[in-house]
Amino acid sequence: MSNTELEDDLRGTLGRAAASVPMATGLSDRATSGVRQARRRAWMVSGIAAAAVVAVTAAGFGLAGRGATTEPPVAVGGATSQPPQPTEQAPSAKTVTGTWNVLQIAGQKSLKAPRPDNPVLRFRTDGTWSGSDGCNGIQGTYTIGQRGEFSAKAGPQRLIGCNNVPHSDVLQSAKRIAISAGKDSDTLAFYAANGHELARYARAR
Repeated sequence: MSNTELEDDLRGTLGRAAASVPMATGLSDRATSGVRQARRRAWMVSGIAAAAVVAVTAAGFGLAGRGATTEPPVAVGGATSQPPQPTEQAPSAKTVTGTWNVLQIAGQKSLKAPRPDNPVLRFRTDGTWSGSDGCNGIQGTYTIGQRGEFSAKAGPQRLIGCNNVPHSDVLQSAKRIAISAGKDSDTLAFYAANGHELARYARAR
């Protein structure tokens, strides 16, 4: 090979090498650009994912807030604060029959004072009543109407001076009675003509 041919061949080689430099540079640029684009895509995907997580979390809190309700307190065992109300019974000789202990009498403050006898009041179905005022035996008759109308009379009795419980006065002053069935005991109330309560008794057990 002549020197001229050798020089031409060398020039061709150098020319091809020089031509390949821009190509390599272009590949490097494209690679760098691809990396940058990939990073941008990753950032965008990360941003979208983060936004989605925030949106789902907010929606979950919103649903939890709407779903949460405050239930009213329930009484344990269904118990209530209201005490049981007494049930009224139809007054009759049958319902008043029995022995009664005095609870209160209008104007009397010493009903629990000690006395020789127990001051009780008894009714029988035959229309008679009896008992003790604490010192003397007492007795008489009574009648009861369909609506609780009441009248009574006192029979003869001994009068021994003591702190008497005035059963006889209550019975003869009463114009109406009412009977209530309570949880612990029945209650018998006597009323004057004007509706004022004269006395109240509890059925003895």
